[in-house]
Amino acid sequence: MNSLPYILVAYLLGSIPFGLLLSHFAGMGDIRKIGSGNIGATNVLRTGNKKIALLTLLFDGLKGYLAVLMVLHYAPSLIYVAGLAAILGHVFPVWLKFKGGKGVATALGVYLSLNAPLALMIIFIWSVVAKIWKISSLAALVALALAPVLAFLLVVYNVAEYEIVSFSCVITLLILYTHRENIKRLFSGQEGSFKAE
Repeated sequence: MNSLPYILVAYLLGSIPFGLLLSHFAGMGDIRKIGSGNIGATNVLRTGNKKIALLTLLFDGLKGYLAVLMVLHYAPSLIYVAGLAAILGHVFPVWLKFKGGKGVATALGVYLSLNAPLALMIIFIWSVVAKIWKISSLAALVALALAPVLAFLLVVYNVAEYEIVSFSCVITLLILYTHRENIKRLFSGQEGSFKAE
């Protein structure tokens, strides 16, 4: 079986820049020219349009979810590779000269399709941190940094496969990379809150 077509489709699905497209069709212009220049939901939120930001979040998550479901039916051995390909597609989209989003929403969509209990725990942690500190990047970093630990606990209790631990480690490293500038601002106390953004 040739696995390349499945991986390519997963990447292309992940590379659809919903934040950019939705903002454009809503008459908000090029989202890359405001705020952080990012195409993700957090930057869309900076426009003040909560509806488009929510739709961006949902569609970015959906493409990660569908990428895994697609290969689950036709090539189940590739689910983790397809999930990673979808996230990489969002972070490095070919359509935008490989300058995309930070991968959080797409990663959550992938986790939902791979292991719903793990995804719900990640979302819960994100929600708690976001509610307390009101900093999107901090919430994402904490939640996804804890993902490998949570995945390991689920493996111990036979609620997940061991492969998801390795997958989570890779995703955590990727999210740390995409948030490297946010991390610098967090340490310097210059990272904006939801309200400030």
